[in-house]
Amino acid sequence: MKITSRFSIAVHTLLLIYFFQRSRNVTSNFIASSVNTNPVVIRRILSNLKEAGLIEVLPGRNGSKLIKNPNKISLLDIFKAVDSIDTLFNFHDNPNPECPVGKNIHTALDGHLIDAQKALEDSLAKTTLEDLIKEINQKENLL
Repeated sequence: MKITSRFSIAVHTLLLIYFFQRSRNVTSNFIASSVNTNPVVIRRILSNLKEAGLIEVLPGRNGSKLIKNPNKISLLDIFKAVDSIDTLFNFHDNPNPECPVGKNIHTALDGHLIDAQKALEDSLAKTTLEDLIKEINQKENLL
């Protein structure tokens, strides 16, 4: 199982907007050149981020701006904006009720999967966009 790349692209996008929104128009083409993907992919993600109330997409080629403080945007907020997954783990359909494992698999495994998803969400909630900005600044000696 693998979470889609939309999440990491969305984080990359928000960081680009933060670092460049004051010095240039942060357009989907500009973001796509950094992410190395098609601008259409970026436009879909920008739409999700806008709908989540994290950014403003300006008309024409004026780009995007953050409208929420980076210390108020958690990785969980970003994840939920672009990967609307209620249940992270999908379960196989119709286990055999005549089999001792098949009839009990949900009872045995469901709670553990719920705990794993909660642990992931709790971890994402602890890190903000501002935390990542600080890490990039330190790595680039921008502080």
